[in-house]
Amino acid sequence: MSQITPDVVEAHGLSPEEYQRVLHALGREPNLVELGIFSVMWSEHCSYKSSRLHLKTLPTEAPWVICGPGENAGVIDIGDGPDGTKLAAIFKMESHNHPSYIEPYQGAATGVGGILRDVFTMGARPVANMNALRFGRPDHPKMKHLVRGVVAGIGGYGNCVGVPTVGGETNFHPAYDGNILVNAMTVGIADQSRIFYSAATGLGNPIVYVGSKTGRDGIHGATMASADFGEDSEAKRPTVQVGDPFTEKLLIEACLELMATDAIVAIQDMGAAGLTSSSVEMASKGNAGIRLNMNMVPCREEGMTPYEMMLSESQERMLMVLKPGKEPMAEAIFRKWELDFAVIGEVTDTGHMVLEFDGEVVCDIPLAPLADEAPLYDRPSAELVKPAPLTDAPDSADPGADLLRLMGGADLASRKWIWEQYDNQVGADTIAGPGGDAALVRVHGTQKALALTTDCTPRYCFADPYEGGKQAVAEAYRNISATGATPLAITNCLNFANPQRPEIMAQLTGCIAGMGRACRVLDFPVVSGNVSLYNESKATGGGSAILPTPAIGGVGLLQDYTRRANIAFKQAGEAIYLFGAEFWATPNPERGHLGQSLWLRELHGREDGPPPFVDLTVEKYQGEFIRELIAAGLVSAVHDVADGGLAVALAEMALAGGMGAEVSQHPAYSAAGWWFGEDQGRYVVTVPNMDAFQQQIAKGTRDADTASSGLIRIGTTGGDSVLGVPLAALRQAHEGFFKDWMEG
Repeated sequence: MSQITPDVVEAHGLSPEEYQRVLHALGREPNLVELGIFSVMWSEHCSYKSSRLHLKTLPTEAPWVICGPGENAGVIDIGDGPDGTKLAAIFKMESHNHPSYIEPYQGAATGVGGILRDVFTMGARPVANMNALRFGRPDHPKMKHLVRGVVAGIGGYGNCVGVPTVGGETNFHPAYDGNILVNAMTVGIADQSRIFYSAATGLGNPIVYVGSKTGRDGIHGATMASADFGEDSEAKRPTVQVGDPFTEKLLIEACLELMATDAIVAIQDMGAAGLTSSSVEMASKGNAGIRLNMNMVPCREEGMTPYEMMLSESQERMLMVLKPGKEPMAEAIFRKWELDFAVIGEVTDTGHMVLEFDGEVVCDIPLAPLADEAPLYDRPSAELVKPAPLTDAPDSADPGADLLRLMGGADLASRKWIWEQYDNQVGADTIAGPGGDAALVRVHGTQKALALTTDCTPRYCFADPYEGGKQAVAEAYRNISATGATPLAITNCLNFANPQRPEIMAQLTGCIAGMGRACRVLDFPVVSGNVSLYNESKATGGGSAILPTPAIGGVGLLQDYTRRANIAFKQAGEAIYLFGAEFWATPNPERGHLGQSLWLRELHGREDGPPPFVDLTVEKYQGEFIRELIAAGLVSAVHDVADGGLAVALAEMALAGGMGAEVSQHPAYSAAGWWFGEDQGRYVVTVPNMDAFQQQIAKGTRDADTASSGLIRIGTTGGDSVLGVPLAALRQAHEGFFKDWMEG
């Protein structure tokens, strides 16, 4: 009787139609090892079978892009290093959502470990970590446990491995009650002449396993990450990997030491689907075959089968193809760092993956169906109804009181409780850590700095996926520009619910289209990324589908970090300007946008109306001009206007500088629209020298009239209040939420 029954196929996440494709690819029935390999390689997590078609529409090229999507991470040119070498920034963002809900500490920790490996696999020394976290209602009975565990896991792994966690974002919404999101990003720096890729080449070249031993943790992790949650989610705990950051640190140093030699032909980390995905990807990218002797795989548990070895997602492991004869040198390096080293196979020219165990062939699969010919679906997409205009927007009777409520709420409260658990200074190159528009990390030994940010506004994406996708990219562009850095490229983590539902597929395609449009106009290409689908829960108390959350990780370059800006007010008496779209200079009924605003939701319990429109041409011009002002030293503080509108931006600047502001409302707008509207493309700047500033503004009108007409003086720095609210009260509300919640 066959061991492959319909129930076994279903348990491996394959549809009946996909199983028929397996039969056709093999020309026979698979054994359990082969079925397991098809299962993980054809999972959403590994194959992107519902999104590949649409991801191909994103712009991925620019003169400064060295390597776009398709490798472990993206690579961009950042110019000369301290000794004249050409340097590259290598970065990527990935999800670890399902594991973090099941086991928050290890799920988040191994998410950090996995993204670190994606970056140092390519030859970069990691210099910074970021994250983007989404949680459900703070009063949900499980949420405090999840927040504590995720934050501890991120800090525990990053701190121990010695890479600073310099920023990120954390949001709350009931849609994430049953399925939180944990997206991790790492940025590294490499010599452009020492970048390593994953294509296995060279007939007979040895395939080497290095790092930790293989255990039974994480088996079927990729399959679990490609399904939604049900009542039995806790039973999936064994599919969550267990990380060891101290071993990861040793692995980083050993790999970088070997990379300084000429021994490596190809290298790939063992991430999702472990030894299966790493070996398949290496062989398929090199148009080669691969033969592995499973008896040679280092195992930490007795009696492990080839099935378990191939599907395990044990952490801190790498696969390499070496040049013949380099094995003894490589082994000496890894043994010195107290890591396992084993030659487990060789590159072949068969185009097949062949596995042997105890002298028998236990797997023989053609590689093409596993990788390039994996299922690809153009899933049905519904036509979403755009929200009606917000024609009955309420007004604010007391903007100061409203500001105090917003600053003390879960969405805008200080994340200090979180970031104080992260070491953001290790390595001594962090110039600006958490709390500003973007983090800044020095390119060691130079005057340059990388600017890093993570951004997305899921409520906008839910209301209008196309505009929300545009806004996510534009906000990353704006946050980087606000430091003075030039935005160069993005990575992304596309978090959506079940793509087999047409309305969810419409969210995915709409957000991708909006992102693509923004990337093209802003010259801000996509160089790497990740897709995480089936983020929804059927468990009791869960919120079903998450909001569409295309998280954007942006990277920019500041040529001289002494010419940078931050959000803090600097001294009393400086002029405060609102710098933004030209429409603000004259009354316009489309401005003062309250649709989908935090003010409307938090003060009035409404999630109504369309999101704000993003004028990408204006965004590009304003970003360029803001960077000119910063480079010329004409503005002392800069902050983009985002969640909560102008009032919140002013309050954050005041709290950062320990200084208030005297500001006034534009008479053409309602109090709510002026102070809490979330119109895009705007910055608040403070000006110490009005004459020099006005001269630069006059020069700025050479190409368009947007600079001068979009500039409004709204007040002066000084005093100890904002909108009549004392700074002490604002600070108490702002910093009290997490303290009260976690200690309550």
